Amino acid sequence: MTNADFQALTEFLPADRIITSPAEVERLSRDFYWYSPILKRELDDKRAEVVIQPKSQMELRAAIQYAYHRKIPLTLRGAGTGNYGQSIPTDGGILIDLAALDSILEITGDGIAVCEPAARLGAIETAARQSGWELRCYPSTYVKASVAGFCAGGSGGIGSISWGGLRENGTVHALTILTVEEQPREIRLAGHDIYKVLHAWGTNGVIIRVELRLAPKTDWAQLAVAHPSFDKAFDFCEALALNEGFKKRLVTCFEWPIPSWFTPLQKWVPKGQALSFFEIADDQLERLTHSVTPGGGEVAFVAPYSAVRRGPQLSDFTWNHTTLWALKSDPTLTYLQCGLSPTRAREQMRQLKQRFGADFLMHIELVKWDGIVTPGSLPVIRYSTDERLQEMIQYCGEIGVSVANPHVNFLEGSGRWRPDDEKLVAKQLFDPRGLLNPGKMRGFAASLEKAPVNALEAAPAYGD
Repeated sequence: MTNADFQALTEFLPADRIITSPAEVERLSRDFYWYSPILKRELDDKRAEVVIQPKSQMELRAAIQYAYHRKIPLTLRGAGTGNYGQSIPTDGGILIDLAALDSILEITGDGIAVCEPAARLGAIETAARQSGWELRCYPSTYVKASVAGFCAGGSGGIGSISWGGLRENGTVHALTILTVEEQPREIRLAGHDIYKVLHAWGTNGVIIRVELRLAPKTDWAQLAVAHPSFDKAFDFCEALALNEGFKKRLVTCFEWPIPSWFTPLQKWVPKGQALSFFEIADDQLERLTHSVTPGGGEVAFVAPYSAVRRGPQLSDFTWNHTTLWALKSDPTLTYLQCGLSPTRAREQMRQLKQRFGADFLMHIELVKWDGIVTPGSLPVIRYSTDERLQEMIQYCGEIGVSVANPHVNFLEGSGRWRPDDEKLVAKQLFDPRGLLNPGKMRGFAASLEKAPVNALEAAPAYGD
């Protein structure tokens, strides 16, 4: 960018929303990429040249038009709670901080939340519950995480034990984007078309509106259960996950010593034992609690929905927050994102423990993928070398454990790439100059060399 570029930004944005301070630009150019020692090494020196903070669609369109004209890279930022480096600018340029576009536009009578991109998931949950609804699934970072950021970088979370992943059951009802063209077009994608943009790291369209399907509101109680071994903890969790007679939002189990890192909970965490966390319908709490002792466990913590809620909730220690607590205890720790077999999980976990021992600690999130209860795993692993990490990933593949690799910074290697290349086609159509988050979709440059797509001719099939 040139001095003329910086001056041109003042034509459609006030100076106080054009950030050039090196410290502030660096702060806003970051997410939680440092969960990965590899991404920390690769992305530490990456940052935008300027950050802009639009407060209206008009300002956002003007920024996109200018960037298109000058071929300036654009990176989108919601709340910066992702941990794969998705929102880190690798080619400089303009970072668009969307934080001011955070309105909840409507909670419809049939349970759809219509929101601007930076609406916080925690705020959506609060508003939805006031109308008799709640989020179907959300990440452990939901208090701060933005709804468009979740759609661009997330895949599941708390609630996925009942509703599946973000891509399932019509949970994402529709996404409206702006294209990055000379005249940005507003396109609403619904049904199968959402896959063109869902989990694409903001590489192929600027999400300006999200429509999420909600679930009927439930009063959720919390329960923590200790077992003398991880095997027994997993048995108890799997049985609950498979039991359709219980309504649940969270079923999580941890191998010791993972629970020892949950500092705020130490007053009741039993030493040396595996620990499981549950969110269960409040009117079923007593029945679940009574099943703990016959199942070989011990109730460590219980909180009915009516209990006064002070401090963190159990969900604040699950999903990717588990890794955060581990890193606070030991910076040599990191994680993987794995999918175990619904029928061979015990064998696979035994093989992993035999091969890697205490360097591979089990953290299981029971989820329902494609209608099947599946042990999703975010194991806490000890990092020593890149080669050792690659050995773990390769061995997972050898024994049938899928891995969505959180240590790479491009879509095709992250385990979420669809074999139909819909995201690549969408980028060709909606971002023909490749300005959005460049470098994060590696197939794009190669595709241009083969057969460039005429975006203006092809686009009408994808929206109004």
